[in-house]
Amino acid sequence: MEKVWLKSYPPGVPTEIDPAQYRSLGALLEESFSRHRQRPAFACMGKEITYAELDDYSRKLAAWFQSKGIARGARIALMMPNVLQYPVAIAAVLRAGYVVVNVNPLYTSRELEHQLKDSGAEAIVILENFAVTLQNVVRNTAVKHVVVAAMGDLMGVKGLLVNYVVRRVKKMVPAWSLPGHTRFNDAISEGARSAFKPVETGPDDIAFLQYTGGTTGVAKGATLLHRNLIANVLQSQVWLDAAKAKRPDISQFVTVVALPLYHVFALTVCGLLTIRTGGLGVLIPNPRDIGGMIKALQGYAITTIPAVNTLYNAMLNHPDFDRLDFSNLLVANGGGMAVQEAVAKRWFERTRAPIIEGYGLSETSPCVTCNSATSSEYNGTIGLPLPSTEVSIRDDDGNELPLGQAGELCIRGPQVMAGYWNRPDETAKVMTSDGFFKSGDIATINEQGYVKIVDRKKDMILVSGFNVYPNEIEDVVAKHPGVFEVAAVGVPDERSGEAVKLFVVKKNDALTDAELFAFCKEQLTGYKRPKLIEFRTELPKTNVGKILRRELRDGRA
Repeated sequence: MEKVWLKSYPPGVPTEIDPAQYRSLGALLEESFSRHRQRPAFACMGKEITYAELDDYSRKLAAWFQSKGIARGARIALMMPNVLQYPVAIAAVLRAGYVVVNVNPLYTSRELEHQLKDSGAEAIVILENFAVTLQNVVRNTAVKHVVVAAMGDLMGVKGLLVNYVVRRVKKMVPAWSLPGHTRFNDAISEGARSAFKPVETGPDDIAFLQYTGGTTGVAKGATLLHRNLIANVLQSQVWLDAAKAKRPDISQFVTVVALPLYHVFALTVCGLLTIRTGGLGVLIPNPRDIGGMIKALQGYAITTIPAVNTLYNAMLNHPDFDRLDFSNLLVANGGGMAVQEAVAKRWFERTRAPIIEGYGLSETSPCVTCNSATSSEYNGTIGLPLPSTEVSIRDDDGNELPLGQAGELCIRGPQVMAGYWNRPDETAKVMTSDGFFKSGDIATINEQGYVKIVDRKKDMILVSGFNVYPNEIEDVVAKHPGVFEVAAVGVPDERSGEAVKLFVVKKNDALTDAELFAFCKEQLTGYKRPKLIEFRTELPKTNVGKILRRELRDGRA
């Protein structure tokens, strides 16, 4: 396809970027650390750390890992919400030539065990609030080194009070035991006594294993190379530069980091891009507490806020919303799930800044397309392909379709993953012979080059920007002794966009929905749990016995 989208590019945005300007993410980070030393880099719960401190802490933590004899290329898991230790740990792992394995801290033991085993992680940095989850499964994994962080680490004297409140007052840290673990601050102190040995990391080395269900639902690691992430950071930067150019008076950009850093959208746009541009990231450990989040953001002149539709909606509906300072707000990035027109319009009315909707995937580091950073109109599309990115709309036989026709959105560019970790068969299923990644989403492209998602090829459910795969939910529920058959589908939900609904055929008549809800709570993290359960005497199937989820979802069965 001719690159029709280039004619719609905003003035000043280049059509190509050059990821080769950095050999590794470590080099990109170190350049920012030296250039912006005195600036605050991240803030959390009122405590800020500078770029110099981020450099110092991450170098010491990297030296600690090296002192344990962990070989270059080893996988290190990070299991934390948005706290100061997270950017420190990411920088440490990358600088020492290791691979970051991001883990949702709300995972159950079952979900955590799968990810640690599949990645072969040898070490983990975990917030103590979630240590009991690791305690349950660590003996079944290859993890030899456990670093346990507390909320108050890196906060000095204030941290003692924070830890007291978290542990004793709010009782947010269940009792745990991990023999041989090292405390985060102790690892930093011990690392200070070891010399950090710089590691020569190249563009084709692995930087992250970003776990996703892909198209099948078994969590797989999207293998993201250093050059993939460098490319996406640079693509995102030049795209946002058009908005930044309108406000040369702003000396430092302040980004709200409410999306969790273990999610690829936040990782790139809030984490790495903030560091690359010398910005300040305000970390929000618990974005579900909207009142607490608004309180934490007061006093900051916010310039960018990447979020999902549900978060924008919740903020708009909070009585304290108008206490926030949006006088410098240039861009609100919408991703992860469709932004609703009503929410986009209300946001613009209240802040005078547009929600710029984009699209991405774990497999694409993640950003693929985005609307112009200077647009103010909601257009219902996911925008234009970013610089150096090609998209192609194809039918089931791989033939490219003409403009306006719906087909599978396929993507080629420097941000596309190297493949799924240790799963060449799964990689082969999603890559075309000419190097495009098959997204599983059905889209159209208009004559101006704007891409619109019209459906999903796969049965994936999208809950508040998180992918939920029916296969995983069904596999879990089917293990309940009272269940004969089960199907999981997505149904519309006002708060989260979609919610999980189960259709269940009982094996045991005494089975209740309350029993199944409780069972799922033990096995599945919050956003994956069903909100609705409907019991049936049978489920619709194809002539070969495959359950017809779509018929259940559309109410045809």
